[in-house]
Amino acid sequence: RMNTDILTIPSPSSASELNGVDNLYYPPWMEGEWDVVQTLVNVSTPLGIKYLGGPNGIESIGRESITEAQTQLDKPVRFQLNYRKTKWGVAEDRLFNTRQRLDAFAGRSVVANVQYADVGVSNRQTLVNLGGTENDPLQTTMTRFKGPAAQKTFVVSHGIEKDNNTTNTNHWVGYELDRSIFALTNSNTAPPLTTDSELVWDITRIDDTSLKA
Repeated sequence: RMNTDILTIPSPSSASELNGVDNLYYPPWMEGEWDVVQTLVNVSTPLGIKYLGGPNGIESIGRESITEAQTQLDKPVRFQLNYRKTKWGVAEDRLFNTRQRLDAFAGRSVVANVQYADVGVSNRQTLVNLGGTENDPLQTTMTRFKGPAAQKTFVVSHGIEKDNNTTNTNHWVGYELDRSIFALTNSNTAPPLTTDSELVWDITRIDDTSLKA
């Protein structure tokens, strides 16, 4: 899935014994705050640029988007990411990480605040009732920007791919399918924009302080 141009949307995650505290849980060695250097190494549009052209599929907008993305090739972007230990495993601190990623890739401070939102499969009341804390990460976030815009992001599906070498505890592969709804918060009547994004991580632990992904 990391190297193919032909992808299928993962099936939605089904309810399980983690209903109410469901999340993508990482290996124990991911716990803590990490200094990250991320570099864009490839940009492709196997289905065409119209899917980058906004809700109306305007190709001129798509071409501008792909041109802008290509200018970022091979440019390292630096930020921090945090992962928190919970009763059920190590989970991404989405409040901290969302702000870090958006501000870093924008090249300036664009996020006003990020908050968690309760949904059936991941909500604060159930999490606390089952022995979690008020600081444990949830799945769904609401991001408000410094301009007149907001974005709500849901986790549609997630999973972990088992390593063929089951003795290698320093290698982890997982994925998450997110659905984001972006909307203007002023008097503009433009409809909300919904985007599905699949994130696939292939992470190798080098030592206690270093990871390669």
